[in-house]
Amino acid sequence: MTHKTIRVGGLTRVEGEGALVVRARDGRVVDLRLSIYEPPRFFEALLRGRAYTEPPDITARICGICPVAYQMSACQAIEAACGVEVTGPLRDLRLLLYYGEWIESHALHIYLLHAPDFLGYDSGIAMAADHRVHVERGLALKKAGNELVATLGGRAIHPVNVRVGGFHRVPRRQELAGVAERLREAREHALATVAWVGGFDFPDVEHDYRFLALRHPGEYAILSGSVATGDGGGFPVERWPEHVAEEQVPGTTAMHARLDGAAGYLVGAMARYSLNSGSLSPLARAAARDAGLGDVCRNPFRSIVVRAVEIVHACDEALRIIGGYTEPDAPAVPVEPRPGTGHGASEAPRGTLYHRYRIDADGLIAAADIVPPTSQNQARIEEDLRDLVEPRLGLPREELVALCERVVRNHDPCISCATHFLDLCLDAR
Repeated sequence: MTHKTIRVGGLTRVEGEGALVVRARDGRVVDLRLSIYEPPRFFEALLRGRAYTEPPDITARICGICPVAYQMSACQAIEAACGVEVTGPLRDLRLLLYYGEWIESHALHIYLLHAPDFLGYDSGIAMAADHRVHVERGLALKKAGNELVATLGGRAIHPVNVRVGGFHRVPRRQELAGVAERLREAREHALATVAWVGGFDFPDVEHDYRFLALRHPGEYAILSGSVATGDGGGFPVERWPEHVAEEQVPGTTAMHARLDGAAGYLVGAMARYSLNSGSLSPLARAAARDAGLGDVCRNPFRSIVVRAVEIVHACDEALRIIGGYTEPDAPAVPVEPRPGTGHGASEAPRGTLYHRYRIDADGLIAAADIVPPTSQNQARIEEDLRDLVEPRLGLPREELVALCERVVRNHDPCISCATHFLDLCLDAR
């Protein structure tokens, strides 16, 4: 198979195609590189000179699967720069919107991208022929998540109702009643999903990951919080630039991130769960326990179970918010521009997403920085691949390719066409 590399020295936030190059000598891997090679889109440059109100709409276009994550991180960074904090019912509505994205994104990954790996199918479509009930359950979950996003965001893809300070319009209580009915059904589907994927056959693999995720008092952090690391450390979001730095590396148009000078840390579902499992809803904690998960998960193949547990939590918490919802007096709080820099971070389905904006005296974006989960995870995925490949270099090529793809999919990277994204070039002379 061929390997294609486009070397671009600029910033990029790409959900695109990738390739894996492995070079081995005398039974040892001497070079391994996971490359993202779509052309860069330079969103940070596009944001410069735009009004401080525009990042939520512009950055939502970075990803068609998790636009809400970009909107929430952007809003919080702008609001921080302007000295505003959104609280009360408006914050609850933001959480509710985010839960919708978690439900639909995790359902898509579990049922159409990841489960076929465990059941021996090339695709979710092929799997549906023998597992129709399961796939229909996954589609029902995704539909429920899409409906929740559309109700709050104006549409399911690239929502248009989000603004700095809150929303353009907030829903009436009765509008959420029908959504709640679907969410109750979705919660049952989510519990069935945990039981289903918990019964898969998982390779006996564990890694000593260095986790990073948000932590928030009294809740399983998704919308906001401080940064926690698996070694017991942590820092406020506004100190992110002191701890996390991106660098361009050869062979990929995505940046690699380093935490306190070291690459190879992990964000995403396993990091969130391992740092915050005690803050899951009681129903989600019970589902995790019944599926065989402890308080910490270090087996990347079990990440599919963690995502299923997070769907249970999202459904449960969404129903709690709807049940106690009081319509706010206004759809948004006033946010007036002022010169300064703001930082924002939230938990996209694939991990911690950080935004930083500097606003000038005219209320225009003078500088922007966006650090997505994939750039943080790419080095760690390469380490997982190296650990997998080196002892298995003698496997037939097709088996090795399939195993490599499974390792990558464990982390649900933001790469389009993730079911068949990988070209493997194996040089084992």
